[in-house]
Amino acid sequence: MQAVKAKSFLGCFFMYLLYVDESGHTADPLQQYFVLAGVSLYERQTWWIANELDQIAARFDPANPGDVELHGSPMLQGRGGWKMHDRGLREQAMKDALTCLTASHPGNRLFAAVVKKAAVSPRDPVEYAFEQITSRFDRYLGRLHKRHDTQRGLILFDKSSHEASLQKLAHNFRTLGHQWGVLRNLSEVPVFIDSRASRLIQLADLVAFALFRKWEKQDDRFYSIIQDRFDREGGTVHGLHVAV
Repeated sequence: MQAVKAKSFLGCFFMYLLYVDESGHTADPLQQYFVLAGVSLYERQTWWIANELDQIAARFDPANPGDVELHGSPMLQGRGGWKMHDRGLREQAMKDALTCLTASHPGNRLFAAVVKKAAVSPRDPVEYAFEQITSRFDRYLGRLHKRHDTQRGLILFDKSSHEASLQKLAHNFRTLGHQWGVLRNLSEVPVFIDSRASRLIQLADLVAFALFRKWEKQDDRFYSIIQDRFDREGGTVHGLHVAV
């Protein structure tokens, strides 16, 4: 019993970080889907995965790997500086980056919402998706608490035009509640950071893009790598919500 208490006490000094990014444009009538995806990492895991992603980026600019942003759509389509690199090498880098997650500690999990915009209209698909992954991440932390592994969570979001609305929505979830209750396990409202400065936001982008390609384009070559990493318990997948 003392060992369990000690582990729980020490665990309170650390937290789970959920790195979130999106794929798809809400205002584009030619796109049916919008995706919000989060990569949940125990904070002691973040350096190792970011370091592996740095090594992948270094394939394309060994002298300045920090200048290489791993961003799904430009990499696949060869936009911007990616055009000079062979398509096969770009695609392999995307797959290898996703494999950094699947080869890591099993406690690192995915949370995502795939939203067919017409299916949730007139609701804002961004707010709908945010409610889904935030509440699911919170319930995951609640399950850990019930197993005497109490952890807090923090969401780190890519800077976007949605920042003001999502900050307000997250505050309301913590105080007034969402449709399933009140957020109980998050330390603060989301923190918005520049994806160019965070390899793990870039990883979340690649995850979101993999989901977008599967549902929007019926292309599952990237999704197949990560499909078993969504939060699940007892055979039930909690980490992936699809609204179609």
